[in-house]
Amino acid sequence: MSASDTIFLTGFPGFIASRLVRRLARDGGKFLLLVQPAFATQAQRELQEIARDTRRSLGDFRLLEGDISRPDLGLNAADSEVARSESTLLFHLAALYDLAVAREPAMLVNVNGTQNVNRFAKSAPLLRHYHYVSTCYVAGKRRGLILETELEHNAGFRNYYEETKYLAETEVAALMPEVPTTIHRPAVVLGDSVTGETAKFDGIYYLIKYMLKSPALFSILNIGNHQVKLNLVPVDFVVESIAALAHDSRAVGKTLQLADPNPLSTRELFDVIAREITGHGSRLSLPLGLTRWFLMSPPSPTLTGLPHAAVPYFFIDQLYDSSQATELLGNVGVSCPGFASYAHNVVAYAAKHAV
Repeated sequence: MSASDTIFLTGFPGFIASRLVRRLARDGGKFLLLVQPAFATQAQRELQEIARDTRRSLGDFRLLEGDISRPDLGLNAADSEVARSESTLLFHLAALYDLAVAREPAMLVNVNGTQNVNRFAKSAPLLRHYHYVSTCYVAGKRRGLILETELEHNAGFRNYYEETKYLAETEVAALMPEVPTTIHRPAVVLGDSVTGETAKFDGIYYLIKYMLKSPALFSILNIGNHQVKLNLVPVDFVVESIAALAHDSRAVGKTLQLADPNPLSTRELFDVIAREITGHGSRLSLPLGLTRWFLMSPPSPTLTGLPHAAVPYFFIDQLYDSSQATELLGNVGVSCPGFASYAHNVVAYAAKHAV
């Protein structure tokens, strides 16, 4: 990162965005952080911690109140002029990350908001690299191997989150001939691989919380299966990957799936978590069809803590190719750790903070 860089970033003070700012701040540059007014106080507190921990001056960070869903990103005229005229790197992370989100707000934020950010990108004369954070789940209901070079499909989607992130990525992909752009598609993002810290206890955390309710009982019956793999990545890997490619010209024009190249099956994940909690794996397993039926039954969310909206993600027969990402990140010494290597930290943090 050059000391002369000015980084414009959306989504602050979100969990991934905050960690990315903290990581990028170690390498220099100045920051213009788009913040919704409702989060301005939280953002200021977060900035004070980041400045202290990275030994940077608070003057190197500037909060710009706005909203990606509004024209001109909701910025006032003065802030808009500063952002457009000074930004050299753009990171777009702001989105509604909710599997149960309604269509209207998802379209407004994820699609219209990205269109607004794209317009900003085209209007910034010094912009050298636009980084858009998407998701592997733009693949929707597709099955089998999902390549980084693939996007368009008609397989359908499980929810409006997937659909609107797909539509948003389509908009960004169309921008690539005009603006130097990299699209990052993380898989399921967990907490930090070292500290276990996370801001959301969803996804695999539903399974962790389920088992923690009654470890001796619930660890016996494995509700996973060996046919489907669930791709998990720790947040520090995602952040380090994006930061490492922040101004890497080799990443321009590419879509990179930030995924575990060797994901575990849901049955294997169950046993890894069971061993962390009880010291032993499961002893029995349910047939796939029966497990799915049970998890989608009306009483299941109350009994297991797993909402119906999340159930399909434990039965997605998808494998995410990460060849391009692996090659680029390998050149800078970044690789995705396997879940088993950091499961202890994730489970310990969840046991302390989520139950």
